Amino acid sequence: MLRLLTAGESHGQALVVVLEGLPAGLEITVEDIQAEMGRRRLGYGRGPRQRFEVDELVLLGGVRHGRTLGSPLAIEIRNTEWFRSDRWHEEMSPAPGETKEPLTQVRPGHADLAGMQKYGFTDARDVLERASARETAARVAAGAVAKRLLSHLGVEVISHVIQMGSARVPAESSRPTPGDLDVVDESPVRCFDPAAAEAMIAEVKAAAKDGDSLGGVVEVLAFGVPVGLGSHVHWDRKLDGLIAQALMSIQAVKGVEIGDGFEVAGRRGSAAHDPIRWTDDRYERLSTLAGGLEGGITNGELLVARAAMKPLATLNVPTLETVDTATKESAVSFKERTDVTAVPAMGVVAETMVALVLADEAQRKFGGDSLSEFVRNAEAASAALLEQDV
Repeated sequence: MLRLLTAGESHGQALVVVLEGLPAGLEITVEDIQAEMGRRRLGYGRGPRQRFEVDELVLLGGVRHGRTLGSPLAIEIRNTEWFRSDRWHEEMSPAPGETKEPLTQVRPGHADLAGMQKYGFTDARDVLERASARETAARVAAGAVAKRLLSHLGVEVISHVIQMGSARVPAESSRPTPGDLDVVDESPVRCFDPAAAEAMIAEVKAAAKDGDSLGGVVEVLAFGVPVGLGSHVHWDRKLDGLIAQALMSIQAVKGVEIGDGFEVAGRRGSAAHDPIRWTDDRYERLSTLAGGLEGGITNGELLVARAAMKPLATLNVPTLETVDTATKESAVSFKERTDVTAVPAMGVVAETMVALVLADEAQRKFGGDSLSEFVRNAEAASAALLEQDV
């Protein structure tokens, strides 16, 4: 099974990724990973950091001649801003005898105060540097590798924005397919519906004018997912639970939905489930209300998951009331460089997390020390499924 570890701070020298459990023989290039990470910087409403910060990757271990060795994969993502400016050298690693003025005006809605209380810190920067969404760059790097592995099973994972502020894609609007991903990424807000995209851009402009921030909802779609990933027999093996945890772990995500979970909660049972037919030697669901998961197990249909992101806690015009932890006096939360919205980028991170969960479960089900063995086992499982008297 896959195990992901990340290390590093937002303005430190680098982020480090360790991904354990990959089979040997998987082709990986720096260019493939960088292309995926470039998608994370997309989106109308992103701050200036995205324009000048380049993800400089180094494959440190686990790869030789462009192929995985079966050992842990190690990736370094260098912070180019660190090497261009002395500011963050001084902020993150002051010279001996020097101290930095601590940040004590904590931001509501951020990890600042809770993290300071938990770890006994007196400087909010000790928390915010790790709590920052910059950490998701490491996840996207790992997710690029997970997607590469899944591609050998015919699985493709994409995302698109379906809501930004009050602007929302109509329920009857068509969903993108993997072939439409370039169209989605070309949209300033990564929205597949042109009219909804224009409304979203207007929402971002209005929030930016007021120095405010904006949240939204992304939909992740996984195509070609095989039957039988996950399990109903243990609570911690249910795939919908694993996907929900993975998506909820993304910074600023406060809600997760599988399929039409929230909407069908208001229906009667007769209109809340996907009808099943036998078509061309396979079972087919006629809708995606369950999101491709039943009983915590993939059913072979389109996998659908949604993640809701709250507006960012750091504002360009700080107005949120807070307390200075040093003086205990009322204050206004401090301003760190920020975006108006990061919803389009969050969609790429959400793809990452779903891909990592699916790749992990595929490894659990099909196993294999090498890529060829992994694929062979998956093909055998698919053939056996056709032979079942079910």
